[in-house]
Amino acid sequence: MTKSITGLHHVTAISGPPQANVDFFTKLMDQRLVKKTVNFDDPGTYHLYYGNHDAEPGTILTFFPFVGAAPGRIGPGMATAYSYAVGDRVFDDWLAEMRARGSDVSAPVERFGAQVATVMDPDGATVELVSTPGDHGPAQGGFHGVTLWVDDLGPTQRLLTDHMGYAETGHEAANGEERLRLKVPGDARGTVVDLYRKDGAAPGRQGAGSIHHVAFRATDDADQLDWRERMISAGMNVTPVIDRQYFNAIYFREPGGVLFEIATDPPGFTRDEPLESLGETLKLPEQYEPIRDRIEAILPPIHA
Repeated sequence: MTKSITGLHHVTAISGPPQANVDFFTKLMDQRLVKKTVNFDDPGTYHLYYGNHDAEPGTILTFFPFVGAAPGRIGPGMATAYSYAVGDRVFDDWLAEMRARGSDVSAPVERFGAQVATVMDPDGATVELVSTPGDHGPAQGGFHGVTLWVDDLGPTQRLLTDHMGYAETGHEAANGEERLRLKVPGDARGTVVDLYRKDGAAPGRQGAGSIHHVAFRATDDADQLDWRERMISAGMNVTPVIDRQYFNAIYFREPGGVLFEIATDPPGFTRDEPLESLGETLKLPEQYEPIRDRIEAILPPIHA
């Protein structure tokens, strides 16, 4: 039997100026700012993490907010949307509340038997809300899944089904577009991946409003190393393990071009600050502490 990924760990995207991003996700989407740190490869830029109150894997959305970022353009070879699970008993109330706060929320449409509404974040990125059984909001429900746009569904599908434990649960096609739904077993958050294809699509471009990568869960370091060997055996060019302070990470591009990460659940976001005060102060990895004053002078102030 093929070993299965548990579900999504986090999704990382690119935005423009950080304050608008913070306001949208904390005030409109009811997310908690659970970590305020910097891009480890570019410490003059924030790395902001949002999630539920307990900062659990499967609820974590992160952003690199580049103040002068040019707009991105979604297209093949990119993750194009992430979706939150919203309880069906409160789904209509959530849409009404978001509209009351001035957000332009679409009328729901049916996709694979569930109601799906969309809202655009300040950089024009699509945020999906999927009606699922229960009475949870988007922060508590966490991710429902992600959509990957690829030119050819087959190679990406085979990686996910033959090597990562996903199974096909639905297919929809109309007007030169098709969507294939894949799901891993279990009741974890973020178990759904949709593969999307469209005739005559132009290439995408990274920038503000685009998704940088999609991260899946590994239970611990040993599980991650096992996944690394499995992905290498599947023909993927996988990085060595990289310490990201709150998890360890490995990266590779799947056959359709989307950047995948497999991240460990531990040590988690309470590694350097207590749960009750997550996200309140700027946290830096050890290598940047000696230049904290210079970093803080560069970063624009933000208020959550």
